[in-house]
Amino acid sequence: AQLRRAAAQSRRSRSRIDCTQERQTMVQVKRICCIGAGYVGGPTCSVIAQMCPEVTVTVVDVNEERIKAWNSDSLPIFEPGLQEVVDSCRGVNLFFSTDINNAIKDADLVFISVNTPTKTFGIGKGRAADLKYIEACARQIAEVSTGCKIVVEKSTVPVRAAESIRRIFNANTRSGLNFQVLSNPEFLAEGTAISDLKNPDRVLIGGDESAEGQRAIEALRNIYEHWVPKKKIITTNTWSSELSKLAANAFLAQRISSINSISALCEVTGADVEEVAHAIGTDQRIGSKFLKASVGFGGSCFQKDVLNLVYLCEALNLPEVARYWQQVIEINDYQRQRFSSRIIGCLFNTVTDKKIALLGFAFKKNTGDTRESSSISISRYLMDEGAHLHIYDPKVKKEQIIQDLSQPTASDDDPNRVSRLVTISNDPYDACENAHAIVICTEWDMFKELDYEKIYKAMLKPAFIFDGRRILDSLHEQLQQIGFQVEIIGKRISQRISFTATNAEAPPSKKIKL
Repeated sequence: AQLRRAAAQSRRSRSRIDCTQERQTMVQVKRICCIGAGYVGGPTCSVIAQMCPEVTVTVVDVNEERIKAWNSDSLPIFEPGLQEVVDSCRGVNLFFSTDINNAIKDADLVFISVNTPTKTFGIGKGRAADLKYIEACARQIAEVSTGCKIVVEKSTVPVRAAESIRRIFNANTRSGLNFQVLSNPEFLAEGTAISDLKNPDRVLIGGDESAEGQRAIEALRNIYEHWVPKKKIITTNTWSSELSKLAANAFLAQRISSINSISALCEVTGADVEEVAHAIGTDQRIGSKFLKASVGFGGSCFQKDVLNLVYLCEALNLPEVARYWQQVIEINDYQRQRFSSRIIGCLFNTVTDKKIALLGFAFKKNTGDTRESSSISISRYLMDEGAHLHIYDPKVKKEQIIQDLSQPTASDDDPNRVSRLVTISNDPYDACENAHAIVICTEWDMFKELDYEKIYKAMLKPAFIFDGRRILDSLHEQLQQIGFQVEIIGKRISQRISFTATNAEAPPSKKIKL
């Protein structure tokens, strides 16, 4: 028995020595697996495959329909330039598959790029990130892997999530199996993701400060150095990398809420928020980026990451810091509600049974993503008042709009409300026909080119345009001459007379210019 134990110990020792030798030379990655074929994993790995033709990249997902779409001519997401990138390397060194286990086994490096939604129940409900998909990936990687692998968290995760992944790996270790966990957060803006990937401001890689951790960092750095200058690749410890991602999105969201708060002040003082933003943006200490007033920020990251930061601060007994960042979210909600109330107020304090054309449903232009879109919130407010919405977006599919508005938080207790009050239009002119008002929620360039004289003739009078994105600034005078009453974020264009019982019989027909 002693001899058998000694032999087993010897085999384990040789295995550890072999793996240690492999780790010492593990500086080149030939095969990459990305778990998650969504907005981050798909574009990121497509660009890596294009820029690193000697590396085989396999993107895997449990969603068969999504993988079928990636292997077709109709990609599951819209992103300018993405189709060309995929076409250039798909089937050569870029593959999309549902065979997750084999892709993990074959890979030298595994990206975890799955969703980390905000928890909807339990401890941290509404704030904390739900890491169930991250944990499931870690367990699956540990179960099927052999040898030494680099595992990279690409998803936005709370600080010290890598430690949780590492604990799962350590608890499921086997002879000859070793992992290095890195943090490599994405800093992509939807609509410009391909440009951001090919010409990044920076690439951030966080890992252990041990020799093995530094070799893993070097291996991932070598991938990016195919096209990213060395000076733009920043390396940190894992925790700094994770917090940097949350902090970056929080700062960007904060700037949007800051200028939106000023827009409310501009509307009651006669100032123009565009002029204010330009004036303060010329200060080099402030800069002009993300100072565009609008109906509020959306997308998959900003709200989720700020709420995650709030929860983290609360959990670490930093209530003052938590309240500070919570206000960023509250201003965003306030801006949406304020804009919706303005629509209702201008339409004589009622939109019941009135047709309202909603132009744009994506959270921003050049994407089909609707996650946390302000259009959802505005639609909900207007449906609460009984408005009939005719929605047009050039890239968002009808099924997605119906799904978003049918969520419990958006449809309340009336399951038939969406089918009764919402119509999806395939043409902006059809959406505007016989409408009481037009509400612009997404800054699609095509909305600047519409024939507004034709639209005005087909609308009910008085006809209103509510520009929630300030894309029609150059057309305000022309629109007023046509006959529109124009209402915009952050500026008073015309003197509005409140609709009360004393003027109910004769609402004002003439606009008074300030």
